[in-house]
Amino acid sequence: MKITTWNINSVRLRIDQVTRFLCEEKPDVLCLQEIKCVEDSFPTKAFHQAGYKHLAISGQAGYHGVAIASRLPLKKIEKRDFCGKGDARHIAASVEGGIRIHNFYIPAGGDEPDPKKNEKFAHKLDFLDELTAWFSELGPRSKNIIVGDFNVAPCEHDVWSHKQLLKVVSHTPIEVEKLGQVQAAHKWVDVARELVPEPEKLFTWWSYRARDWRASNRGRRLDHIWVSPALKKAALGGGRKAYSIHDDVRGWERPSDHAPVSVTLKL
Repeated sequence: MKITTWNINSVRLRIDQVTRFLCEEKPDVLCLQEIKCVEDSFPTKAFHQAGYKHLAISGQAGYHGVAIASRLPLKKIEKRDFCGKGDARHIAASVEGGIRIHNFYIPAGGDEPDPKKNEKFAHKLDFLDELTAWFSELGPRSKNIIVGDFNVAPCEHDVWSHKQLLKVVSHTPIEVEKLGQVQAAHKWVDVARELVPEPEKLFTWWSYRARDWRASNRGRRLDHIWVSPALKKAALGGGRKAYSIHDDVRGWERPSDHAPVSVTLKL
């Protein structure tokens, strides 16, 4: 089962890129973040024509929004609200084999890494705390996968310069600590770093501000795929080739600033 996560930064604006990716890479499940539209405006027809007839959507006008598109039937669709904000930042669905996929768009946190001065950053930390509390309730045999734009680059080599980004939102010590608590709450397996250990650099996001993003390569690994301990063998069984950052997509016309990320489970 091939699962892809991608912050698309407006699904309607980039539907041609999405359908091209689906045609070329053929994931079984595609999880999108920042769709930036309500459910009724989602380009359902294009997904159906591409062979993805099963959709789970949590939309919001102009902001946020997450969706799951699948070749496989989706069951037990769930939308969870965090921090009482009413934002469309989570959607979950179950697929064959009892596997439950959670798709997240964790708050970016603004520019100032001080929760007392920056409400957006405080919201991000609170969101991560709620995740930790929720995941601590999951049973050890659960078959869960969490994917999405976590907006945190946790490892030293998940950013282009660890020292220069320590005070930049997405790589500050408090964010890394909070995300570590989320991971520990269910002993989540970070598929990328299990298959591609440090010190190799891994990036999934490159700023629009760079004139030549590939040449400067000032990226960050913000997009993640984690699996429950019960799925560790399936996620790692295919070896390094089972994990891909499709950075060529970042170079397509009118791209998202995030590249799609995939893992193929050996079930």
